[in-house]
Amino acid sequence: MNAADRCDRCGAQAYMRVTLSGGGELLFCAHHGKEHADRLKQVALKIQDETDRLAR
Repeated sequence: MNAADRCDRCGAQAYMRVTLSGGGELLFCAHHGKEHADRLKQVALKIQDETDRLAR
């Protein structure tokens, strides 16, 4: 992901890309990705989590 990728919830920089098992994908900032993590794990085919980039 890069700086142009934006959270679908709030527009902040996205650090999580969720590929849905039913098709499509969602992008989330670290805050919203963590807030919705439990539900996302239930519906996701794949979760690309780059929130570790924030700790650098």
